[in-house]
Amino acid sequence: MPIYSDKVMDHFMHPRNVGEIEDADGIGEVGNPVCGDMMTFYVKVKDGHLSDIKFKTFGCGAAIAVSSIVSEMAMGKTIEEVRQITPTLVAQELEGLPKQKFHCSNLGAQALNMAVDDYLRKQGVDIPQRQEEAEHERE
Repeated sequence: MPIYSDKVMDHFMHPRNVGEIEDADGIGEVGNPVCGDMMTFYVKVKDGHLSDIKFKTFGCGAAIAVSSIVSEMAMGKTIEEVRQITPTLVAQELEGLPKQKFHCSNLGAQALNMAVDDYLRKQGVDIPQRQEEAEHERE
């Protein structure tokens, strides 16, 4: 049985920013067919900063904790700062994840970046699809 940090347990038991934004500026959804985790992030952008972020996650405790911490890490940040949120940073912010749960931090970072990409595409920015993200997700 994996041992989780107090921070992981806090975000699992008391997740922040849960929900949906009806008129979201960007939506990113990602899933892992192996474990069954699904994450959807909704973002609102104002003056180049994330003014609101919500998520809906179906999955294990680690997936919920990851979604919660990712939402806190991204809130109020610029698009450029949000793009710097990596799976490794997510795991560090949660004070570690068991090796078999590290893929959850990949999903969180991917779903957030997909939401930002969706927003940017709607603004007319040409964002190429990220094939490597789908490949990392399966690792």
